This record gives sequence, C-alpha cells and structure tokens, in this order.
Amino acid sequence: MKDLDAFRKAGEDLYDRLHLATYPLAITYIKDEGEIPQGAFRPSKTGKKLSLCQAFTLSRKFGLAVAMTAEDNFCTPATAFHGWVDISREDILESQVRQGWHKDRQAEERRIEGAWMLLRSKEEDRLKACRGFVSAPLKDAGMSPDTVLIYGDGVQIMHLIHAVCYDYQRIVHSFFEGFGESCIKGGLLPFLLDSPQVVIPGMGDRSFAGIGDHELALGLPAHSVLTLRENLFKTGGAMNIGYPAKTLLPMDITEDITPGFKFLRGKMNERKA
Repeated sequence: MKDLDAFRKAGEDLYDRLHLATYPLAITYIKDEGEIPQGAFRPSKTGKKLSLCQAFTLSRKFGLAVAMTAEDNFCTPATAFHGWVDISREDILESQVRQGWHKDRQAEERRIEGAWMLLRSKEEDRLKACRGFVSAPLKDAGMSPDTVLIYGDGVQIMHLIHAVCYDYQRIVHSFFEGFGESCIKGGLLPFLLDSPQVVIPGMGDRSFAGIGDHELALGLPAHSVLTLRENLFKTGGAMNIGYPAKTLLPMDITEDITPGFKFLRGKMNERKA
C-alpha cells in the first residue's frame, strides 16, 4: 500500500503542477477476471461494448475505474494484438486488409509482421498471461499500475520527456503509424518493453475517444513515474520555461543568455583568432 500511496501522490502532483486537462492514467494488466476490483465499471455487464481508448477517456476525464477484456472491447484488432484471444496472424492480416488502411496486401503484411514480431518476441509469455486491464486515474488507483499514461499538449509532453531523460538513464524511443497509438503504444508497449513511448493519437483514438486535436500523450513503465515526478521542471534550472510556458520576447539577446551558448561563442572566437 505504501507504493500505491506514492503512485497516487505522483498522480496528484503531476496533474496540479502541469495544469493537465485530464488525470494521469494508471493501467494495470490482469491475468483473469477475478482480479477486477469491486466497483470497477465493466461495459459487458451493462450489455455494451467500448474500445480501449474509450475506457481511457472515461478514466482520465470522468474519474472512473474501467475494466476491459475481450468481451468488453468492440475494437477486435486491439484485442488480437493484446493477445486476449487465440487468433492467428493470418486472420489479423485479413482483417486489416479489409479495412483498407494501407496501399495493398503487401504493405499490410509488412506492417503486421513488424507489429507481430515486436509484441511476440522477448515478452511472449508475459503477453499471453494477460487477459485484460483496469484503467483508473492514477491519483485514485486501487491497484498497482503497470503503465502510466499521461495526455497533454505539446509543451506538457515536452516537460514530461525532459523529466524522463533528465538523468539520461533512459531515453524515449518511439515509432509512429497513426493506429493503435493509445492502447498499444501508450499502454501495452511501456509494460512489455519497460520503455517510455510518445503517443500521437491515431484515427480510432480521435474518432471514438474524443481525444482533442492538440492532445499528445506519453506512456511509461509505472515505476518511472516516481523519478519523473522528482525531475519535473529541473531541466535548465532557472532557465526552465515551466508551465504555463514563460517565453522570451527576443530583444538584444546575445550568446551570454546561457552558459552553454557563451562557452561555444568563446570557442568559436578562439577558432577565428
């Protein structure tokens, strides 16, 4: 419970200090339905289905704990890629060819092969063990999270990346394709790969989940959020622009504005001399 309290405090602190429009998310992957906490909303129990990104919206905007399994999710490709059902690579490929997202079958084959290998390489046993997740605001999390997913504008995400990279123990490597960004990139990959991921919400995210045109996100392994909290706004010391951003109106600026600029100007002058 002590660790859970630390996560909750981090959720509150990040929400307040970054002036976020929605709550940072806690995502916990479950091995069976028996792990779903009492009081969590489960769409299938009301005769409905949602997508995974809609569950995130209910949690981050409305403060709900939401449980999702294959039975709750209408976005069948996301269910398949999460490994919540036993489905073949060929059937996933055919489903995506019928969607028409990419130029032709060959293009879709290249895409699916890359995603399939990524998700079923180093962490196949871990992936197979999962049968769903529970999402909730991090500040109210009732379960220890596996992934923390934070939505924000460009400046807020910049600050989060700066905090993740501040000690340069881990850096952010991301690829982008505009599909499955929130659920796969933002939730699953940080959990499986123990690596932060920048999310540019895709077409499904924006169509189904009400994600704003300006919103981006950062997904990270849950343990990283505690260090991120400690490092927030430390980049550059007194030069950090903070949030809301404090920017300069350039008037008579010289290289003396920062120690690094001044140092390089000196070296450039030495070379000229």
